[in-house]
Amino acid sequence: MNTQCPTCNKPTTKQYRPFCSKRCADLDLGQWLNEGYKIESEEESNLDEYEPG
Repeated sequence: MNTQCPTCNKPTTKQYRPFCSKRCADLDLGQWLNEGYKIESEEESNLDEYEPG
């Protein structure tokens, strides 16, 4: 089964699946780490009120 890389749409490789290369995998990871991707939630966030104890 040959699928497409979610970053560049090239065919994936077994080594980096679901990506085609380390570069595309790293680009995707960077998006997550820099909050480029977000998962929506119906709950209100209370993170602004959090105070470490």
